[in-house]
Amino acid sequence: MIREGRPEDLPALRAVQSATLAEPWPDLLETAVDGPPLVLVCDRGGPVGYALAVPDVPVTYVAELAVAPDSQGEGVGTDLVTALFDRLRERGVERVRLTARAVDEGVHDFYEGLGFDVVERVPDHYESGDGLLFERSL
Repeated sequence: MIREGRPEDLPALRAVQSATLAEPWPDLLETAVDGPPLVLVCDRGGPVGYALAVPDVPVTYVAELAVAPDSQGEGVGTDLVTALFDRLRERGVERVRLTARAVDEGVHDFYEGLGFDVVERVPDHYESGDGLLFERSL
């Protein structure tokens, strides 16, 4: 089930965040569960993944997408992104952007499979190196 995040989800979401993301942003996640950033959670008896977006019209930035390692490959990420797209379309968003580490080829394949294109290489975007800016129309 995909639903909006709640403050009581924070411990589970932090665990997913720290287990999944190379450079997590814990302060943003803490702020986002209370809004205004949008956090969608995949709940399978507890949170197993989340998408965190900073909604703006016409372009929204997805700051984090994280799925617990033991739930990866089960469609959780795709379900979260699909639900996020639906919510953003309702708000009048026209395009979605996100950044991924340039070395994460598997992540690139995932986003390209969802219709994203690389629009820019961002030097030193991450502490560990360059990022790739992806974009997709809704």
